[in-house]
Amino acid sequence: MQRWVLDGLAQPGLKCQLLATISCVLAASYFSLRWRKRRQIHKKIDKERKRREESVRVMRSSDRPLFFQNPEVDIRTIVELPLLELTEKLREGSLTPESVLYSYIQKALEVNDDLNCVTVFLTDCEEQLKVLGESSVRGPLYGVPVSIKEHIGYQGHPSTCGLVQYLDVLEKEDSVIVRVLKKQGAIVFAKTNVPQTLLSYETSNPIYGLTVNPHNKTKGASGSSGGEGALIAGGGSLLGLGSDIGGSIRLPASFCGIAGFKPTPDRLSLHGVRPCIDGMTAVSMCIGPMGRDVDSLVLTMKALWCDELFLLDPHVPPLHFNEKMFSSVTPLRIGYYEEDGYFQPNPSMRRILLETKQLLEAAGHQLIPFQPPRVDSAFEIFLKMTLFGDGGTTVENKFDNNILDPNHKETHLLYKMPGALRRLLASGLWPVFPRISQALSSAVGPRCVTDSWADHILLQNYRREFISEWRRLNLDVVLCPMLGPAYNIGYARRLLAAISYTLLYNVLHFPAGVVPVGTVITEDEEELKGYRGYSNDPWDKLFKKAVEGGVGLPLSVQCVALPYQDELCLRLMKEIETLSSRHWR
Repeated sequence: MQRWVLDGLAQPGLKCQLLATISCVLAASYFSLRWRKRRQIHKKIDKERKRREESVRVMRSSDRPLFFQNPEVDIRTIVELPLLELTEKLREGSLTPESVLYSYIQKALEVNDDLNCVTVFLTDCEEQLKVLGESSVRGPLYGVPVSIKEHIGYQGHPSTCGLVQYLDVLEKEDSVIVRVLKKQGAIVFAKTNVPQTLLSYETSNPIYGLTVNPHNKTKGASGSSGGEGALIAGGGSLLGLGSDIGGSIRLPASFCGIAGFKPTPDRLSLHGVRPCIDGMTAVSMCIGPMGRDVDSLVLTMKALWCDELFLLDPHVPPLHFNEKMFSSVTPLRIGYYEEDGYFQPNPSMRRILLETKQLLEAAGHQLIPFQPPRVDSAFEIFLKMTLFGDGGTTVENKFDNNILDPNHKETHLLYKMPGALRRLLASGLWPVFPRISQALSSAVGPRCVTDSWADHILLQNYRREFISEWRRLNLDVVLCPMLGPAYNIGYARRLLAAISYTLLYNVLHFPAGVVPVGTVITEDEEELKGYRGYSNDPWDKLFKKAVEGGVGLPLSVQCVALPYQDELCLRLMKEIETLSSRHWR
C-alpha cells in the first residue's frame, strides 16, 4: 500500500488527484464539524426557549394558589401605584404581597408579549412569598416585586450575557445583591433581556431575541439593561436592577422614559454577577436601580446599603444612606454644559438641558458653566481599558460556538480585525475622518505590559485633571445632556462614540443618574433636519438618522456627583423631577 502511494505520487496526474481528494475530505470534515457544532448550539437555544415558554405557562396557569387567592384583584389600580404608596399600603395591610405579586405577574406577561423583555419568569416567587409570610421582620421592600437583569445570578438559572456557552451553567446560589433584596422583603420574579456579550446598547441576542421600545416598537429599548427599561416603562415591573459599564443603566432609562441610577463603583456588590470580560477593573461595572421615579431609586439604595450587604461582601464599604446629604435644602452650585466637545447633541437634547437649567435657576440654585476636559481622551481611555484592553481577544473569544446576533455584526467585525489592519485603517482615515481614525487607533489596544501601565497612568491623570477643574469651580454637582431620544432599531451598533455623554462618568468612577423631564416636540424634529454634528462625518450622519421620527418620545437629563456623594446626585435628580413635574403639570 505504501509503495503504491509513493509510485502514485511520482506521477503528476495521480498526485493532483490525490491532493484534490485529500482537500475534499478535509473540507468535508471541516464543514461537517461546523454543522454539528451549529446543530448543538441550536439545540441549546431551543432547550432554553422551551424553559422560557414553560415559565410563562406556569405563570399563566390558573391552577396555582396565587391565582385562586386573587381572582378579583384590581390589577390596574395596583400596578399604577407609585412605589412609596405601594410600600405604605403593604405595611399597613390594605394590600397583601400576594395580590401585588399576582398583579405584576399578569401585567408583566402582557408587557412581555408586546415587547419581548423578559428572559424567564422565576417560578419560585410563590415560595419567596411563603418565606416572607413566615418572617416576623418586614424590611423596607416588604412585598415589592422586583425584576433583575439577566446576568445577575439567581440560583438554578443561567446568567448567559446572551451567550450560548453559559446556558448549561446554572447558578448554585443567589448573587449577594439578590440575597440582600430578599432579606429586605423584595420578591424577585423575573430576569430581563440583554444584548449579546452585554457590550452594546441594542438589546438583542440569538437566544432571547430583540427587545423593543414601549413607546414606539420601531425604536430600540437601548441597553445593556434594555429588558429592565422596557419592562418597567411598560408597567410590568415598578423596580429593577440593571448594571452599567458605559451607560447601560442610564441609556435604557433615557430611551424608555424612566429613572436610573449608577452608584459609585463598589457601593453595591458584584459577587455572583457574571461580567462579560473577567478581570476588567480599571473601568468598573456597577449594579444600580431602575424605577419609575427618583423616590423608587432612593428607597432602593436605602434598603440595599444595609448591614446584610456589608456582612455578605466585605469589599463593599460599610456606608449607609446619608440622609442629611440627601435631605439638605441648601441651594446647590451646579455645573452644567450643553455639549461635551466630542459628540454634538441633537436639538432635543440641548433644548431639554437648557429648560432644566432655567427651572433650577428659578428655584434658587446657582448654575455655573463647566466644560469637561478632553472628552476625546476619556473615550480613548475607555476603548483601551475596556473592550480592547487585550486588543479585543477576550470579547472575540466569547463568540466562539455562538450564533452572531445581526445587531452586533459591525462590532464583532472590529474585534476580529487584526491590530495591524486597524492601525492601517486608522492611518488612512486620519486626513478625512480624524475622529473615527482616533477611535480605530485606540481599538488596537496596548502592545505590551508597559503600554498597559502607561494607560493606567493616563487614566489616573485624567481623573485628577477632571476633579481639579470641578474643585476650581467649587461645584456640588453637574447637570449634563443625556443621549436620546430612542434610536431607530439597528443604529446603536454603529454609534458607540455617541455614548460619550455616559461613558465619561464610568471612566471617572463618578455616581450618575438619569431622570426624564420631557418629550421630543415637532420643532426639535424640524431643527434636526439641519443637524451636521461637529464634522458631518459618517457618525454624525448616522446619529441624525438614528433619532429621526422621535416626536413624543421621552427625553432625559443626566446628574453627576463626586465619588461617594451618591446621595447628592440623587438629591439633584429629585429636585429636577419635582420641578419638571410642576412645570409640565
